[in-house]
Amino acid sequence: MAVQISVLDRDPQLAADIANEIASLLDSVKSDMQKERAMKGFKLVEAEYFLQQKQIADMEDSLSHIMKLGVNDYETQAEMMNRELAKAISKGNTRAVNALENRLKVLATYGGSYLSLREALVNEKKQLSFIKSKYEEAKMDAFEEIPQKFVVEKAFKAERKAYPIIWINVVLSTLGALLVGMLVIFVIERSPEFLQKLKQTNG
Repeated sequence: MAVQISVLDRDPQLAADIANEIASLLDSVKSDMQKERAMKGFKLVEAEYFLQQKQIADMEDSLSHIMKLGVNDYETQAEMMNRELAKAISKGNTRAVNALENRLKVLATYGGSYLSLREALVNEKKQLSFIKSKYEEAKMDAFEEIPQKFVVEKAFKAERKAYPIIWINVVLSTLGALLVGMLVIFVIERSPEFLQKLKQTNG
């Protein structure tokens, strides 16, 4: 899964610099592409996270309003008031009975809403905790500068020319000279006959 970058130039140092710059650009381009995708994901998770926070805040406000009306712990309060009501009735304490009945009416009116909100808040806070972990992860992906490449070996100035290969030049030059020489010899050997034929044709 590695990538090898090779650059040919008349200046070996310039070739090495170009190769290193290509590696750097590869890293920055890949980082920009991944960051763009990560930023889109972060915006979506961020919107979900803040919406969840607002929903919980609204539910807490509603629960707080109900608690101000006197519903603080529905189950415990209902059990205690019914016990006190029974005692008041047995003692014939009309004033206490009326007071307890009024408080029980409040519990009956808002108790269901209190229980529903309380249970919903527990679930929504669990969901918020899950979304928060996704939010933190997406935030790190979107804003952290993480290198996308690992350089095994930086490009360096070549000690000898990579191209053209000297021995190939020597061989080609020798073959070329040999062919030209053979052609010249051939022309020289054939020239008297050629001149003779040319004279006969003109004569």
